[in-house]
Formats: sequence, C-alpha cells, structure tokens
Amino acid sequence: MNETSTFRRTAATLTIGSFSLAALMGIVALLAGGSFGEGEGRVLLTTLIVGCASVCVLCYLATAGTPWSTVGVAGAVVLVLPVVTALLLVWADWDLFDDTMDGVLKAFGVGVVGAVTLAQVCLLLALAGGRRSLGFVLWSTVGLAVLLALLVSGLILGQSGPDDLWRVIGVVAILDVLGTLVTIALARFGDRGAPRGSGLQVTLSAVHARALEDLSRRTGRTPDELVDAAVERYLDR
Repeated sequence: MNETSTFRRTAATLTIGSFSLAALMGIVALLAGGSFGEGEGRVLLTTLIVGCASVCVLCYLATAGTPWSTVGVAGAVVLVLPVVTALLLVWADWDLFDDTMDGVLKAFGVGVVGAVTLAQVCLLLALAGGRRSLGFVLWSTVGLAVLLALLVSGLILGQSGPDDLWRVIGVVAILDVLGTLVTIALARFGDRGAPRGSGLQVTLSAVHARALEDLSRRTGRTPDELVDAAVERYLDR
C-alpha cells in the first residue's frame, strides 16, 4: 500500500484525534454514574456530530494531491455550516431561536445534504477521476448526486412538494447509488484482469522516476495507473 502524503497524514491524524477526544468524553459521560441527564445527552450528541464530521473530512482528504483537491476544500468549507448549526442546537438555549429556529433547521438540513454529497463526489473523483475510460459513468454519477442534492435541498427549503417529485427523487437516488457502486467497482477492480508488462516498456530518467514515485505516494495510485492516465491524456490531444 502506498504511503499517504504528509498533509493527508497530518490532517487524518488530527481528525481521528479530535474524534477520539470526543469519543472519550462520551464514554466518560456514560460511565460517570448517576442519572443520565441533559448534560450527558449533549455530550453524546456532540460525539456523534464530531464523528460524522470526521468521516466527511476523511472523504475530502481523499482528493489531496489530486487535480480535484479544490472539491475537497469546498467540502470542508460546506461542512462548517451543519457542524456549527448542530452544535448550536445541542448546546444553546432553544429560547434564543424562537424567531429563527426554522431558518436554523433549514440551514442544518441543507448543510448536511451539501456536505454528504461533496464527500461522495470526493471519493468518486479520488478513485476514478484520472481514468478516461470511466468518464461517462463517473460524471453521470456526479451529475446524479448533484441533482439529488438540489432536489432534496429544495424540499428542505420549501418544506413540501408534489407526489411526483418524491417519485423523481426516489429514481434519482437509486440511480445515484447504482452509479456509485459501479464506479467504485470498476475503478478498483475493473482493470485487475488486464495483463501488465505485455505492452511497450519505457525507461524513465531518475528525475522522472522519483517524481512519479512521489506523485504515487501523494495520490495513493500505483505508478502504472499514473503512467496510463498521463499517456491517455497525451494521446487524446
């Protein structure tokens, strides 16, 4: 398995460390003894929020060192909205939101939809973003994910919709899941049966070989995959 980049390793360590601390707080709240009160419930909900956010961050980190890193950055920015609103709902006095509760809940819902969608897209791009052979499946799935996010966000903001809209959402969601499974399966296992070393062999200079190894470590892709992707892009010009 290829080593991850320093940035990805550091960010992943911080993410896991933050959730470990939140998990420890949750365990202490459960084992501290006494009756299970409001304070313990808030601690456990905070642990859940941090845990879900950590999973999303790890998905965003999958794009580190790839051409799609800006999507990961966008996901991290969007994630701030549901995390902040969720923590406010858990720890703040709800009487403060008498006039704004509806807006806070809508912001939380839309934020969750956006953060989860971008996490899904980041995983797809990290796995198959450099493979032109999967372009149609990949970008069709990304389009379905974005469409589903827009439809669900519209329902959250509008609170209601016609019955036909729910049917459309159901169909789009099924196709989105199917496309995601197919993209991941083809990206990870689709080329396993193809013989390696049967084509043209090229010797790289020491400088290019080191650069290729460094890129392989940063992206988590094998040198063969990187060379194939580079040749495909060059031949398509």
